[in-house]
Amino acid sequence: MARISLFFWGLVGLVTGFWLMSDSLWVSPFEYFSFRHVFVQYSGLLAIFMMSAALILALRLRMLERWLGGLDKAYRLHKWLGIGSLVLATLHWWWAQGTKWMVGWGWLDKPVRKGGGQELAGLEAWFRGQRGLAETMGEWAFYIAAALIILALVKAIPYHLFRKTHKWLAVVFLPLAWHSFILMEFDYWNAPIGWLNLTVTVAGTVAAILLLIGWPARARRVPGEVVSITRYPALKVFECRVRVDEAWRGHKPGQFAFVTSDEKEGSHPYTIASAWDPETRCLKFVVKELGDHTRRVSQSLHEGKAVTVEGPYGGFDFEDDCRTQIWLGAGIGITPFIARMNYLARNPDGRTVYLFHSTAEIDETVLDKLKTDAEAAGVNLVIRCSKRDGRLTPRDIREAVPGWQNASLWFCGPVALANTLFSQFRAWGMSGRRMHREFFEMR
Repeated sequence: MARISLFFWGLVGLVTGFWLMSDSLWVSPFEYFSFRHVFVQYSGLLAIFMMSAALILALRLRMLERWLGGLDKAYRLHKWLGIGSLVLATLHWWWAQGTKWMVGWGWLDKPVRKGGGQELAGLEAWFRGQRGLAETMGEWAFYIAAALIILALVKAIPYHLFRKTHKWLAVVFLPLAWHSFILMEFDYWNAPIGWLNLTVTVAGTVAAILLLIGWPARARRVPGEVVSITRYPALKVFECRVRVDEAWRGHKPGQFAFVTSDEKEGSHPYTIASAWDPETRCLKFVVKELGDHTRRVSQSLHEGKAVTVEGPYGGFDFEDDCRTQIWLGAGIGITPFIARMNYLARNPDGRTVYLFHSTAEIDETVLDKLKTDAEAAGVNLVIRCSKRDGRLTPRDIREAVPGWQNASLWFCGPVALANTLFSQFRAWGMSGRRMHREFFEMR
């Protein structure tokens, strides 16, 4: 979270700093139209910078993923940037378009333009000649972008529809970039903010084109084949093993991959619930039928079915300097811990580990597998069925772990439980640097 906030507010600070080298929101005299002019420029530039950064993050670049602590963190920042750009673009649109409406309604008196007869020449004249088209393109692109961002935020929209509509933001960005390029104050080209705008819009345009042609995600995809499927109807869960070809270079426990079993549906992220074994080259995915997509996948998968796997992604890697670790896997959030136990069974690291698994439903076969994995890995396992034993609380965890003050906390599960757990342990004095979570939300 700290790095996400640092990136987001760092971007705002960078743009604002460059802006203040060129202009100011504190205009003199301070009246509506003079403020409107500079605010439209500032809000428009900041909105296009945020959208450019969101597109660059969508490329899933390894360097940015590592710096942010995993692709889940990158996508959370991507979401923040999308919301931020929508808010700023809406303010930009209102101050630009709404002012024209208020003048037409008689609410405002349009000021007399100074220097109206001035003749422009050269590059500035060309920029001025493109303004009408740039304004029209930007306005309609804003309407489409706003609708697409709002659709992305509505969780009721099925994932496959979200995925198909969200990619059109890359197309919509292109006229918005042109709008920003042409309508930026011409004098800014002699200032740092102008060159920053050029750099960022070009980078965003390149990112948009790469996203539309499917790179670099395509470079990280490998073919695979389903070798087995095991279903657990009582839990609405199925376990799928996929054999990947030699292009897969392995993964760390806790990472995830995007799997495509139907091109029409597209890829979907799943945590890899097994450690890497180069001899079998098999990846295990444990999937809960939570929505339309996973239910359709469960019905369509069969042994021998060809799939593609893209990854690995994620920074939930259990690497820290604490000799005691507390793991909490709630519901299907147990999957990264299964992979880590599989790894520790063959590569013990001497840590003392306490694994708490909170679940609403019980399947004895699944629990027996979990107990076997924990015993092989030397992990202390605590299972809590909420319907039978009541909800697992932070106090229950604290009382069960000797020396919890010096432990690290690793969590994967529902957001509400994570917020309760982390806020309580933080209140008890645990450092935020020792608390780790997987934000397994890709929208």
